[in-house]
Amino acid sequence: MGLARFGRPKGAAEGQLSPNLFVANCGPAVGLSHDAIASAFGAFGQVKGVYAADDTGARVVVSFAEEASAQNALNALHGRPCAHLGGRTLHIRYSVLQPTSLGRVNDSVEVSLLDSELNIPGLYLFHDFVTAEEEEELLAAVDERPWKNLAKRRVQHYGYEFCYETRNVDSKKNLGSFPAFVPPILERISMLPKREDVETIALDQLTVNEYPPGVGLSPHIDTHSAFEGLIFSLSLAGPCIMEFRRYFEGDRPPRTSSSIDIETENSENNSNFLRRAVYLPPRSLLLLSGEARYAWHHYIPHHKVDKVKDSVIRRGSRRVSFTFRKVRTTPCQCEFPQYCDSQR
Repeated sequence: MGLARFGRPKGAAEGQLSPNLFVANCGPAVGLSHDAIASAFGAFGQVKGVYAADDTGARVVVSFAEEASAQNALNALHGRPCAHLGGRTLHIRYSVLQPTSLGRVNDSVEVSLLDSELNIPGLYLFHDFVTAEEEEELLAAVDERPWKNLAKRRVQHYGYEFCYETRNVDSKKNLGSFPAFVPPILERISMLPKREDVETIALDQLTVNEYPPGVGLSPHIDTHSAFEGLIFSLSLAGPCIMEFRRYFEGDRPPRTSSSIDIETENSENNSNFLRRAVYLPPRSLLLLSGEARYAWHHYIPHHKVDKVKDSVIRRGSRRVSFTFRKVRTTPCQCEFPQYCDSQR
């Protein structure tokens, strides 16, 4: 079955109007946030969203509510410096739906852009947690260190090693101090708003995952007995969506695992759990705490493209995540025994 993505019209469709614009020389990689882009293009009409067009960070799709707004923006800005975007000269074309065979698009659940749209207690998403320059420095730092190969991705462990066979850590086997690139991230985490206990928790375990295109993560809840109540995940390089599932009372969820790869998507009956999904752009930080951490399964669909609002976004050549946790040394006493291995 053919899929859809946004692309530039060709041939007879060259003059085809569209409410969506492909904008080059524009994006976080050249110092322009999606919010700033939306504000600048908003002068021409209602902007429904700004999305990464590819993994370069220098091309975006601006989606308007009306075709006329897109036409006015193209006529005014194409090939001209934009004063509201640092004087950059933008290269703009209409962006229309075109067939592609990259992979399946997850359009079965609406994807949110903000944590407030999810209505999941304890879930927070912080955009632009690091700068584009800091992102490159972090990627270079981990690429200088050895990777461990799993079935479909590569990992690095710091502080404590996570054992995928037992879905736990050995708290008596410390791997030593964090490398120099980690403490600045932890300091910034300690200053986050919305969570008073962020300042006091001493995160001591880091797992770095590298995902090739099309590789995701199976549905799981991080093992309660292995880690305490705050989990932070920093997304770098490529975008993705993360889906969350909350099983209804009395329904038996799948066996809790942690980051175990599976060959196919989970095909359970969707009627026995709530579903939410959020778009994780590069350089964003996701915090799972409370109910979001202990009671909602989270996973990354095994897709090469994701549908986000009215756009189809291609995953990058790689996505690298930094997941920070605190190793648990006492039994978990959370309020969700149906998901808690410490209370069984």
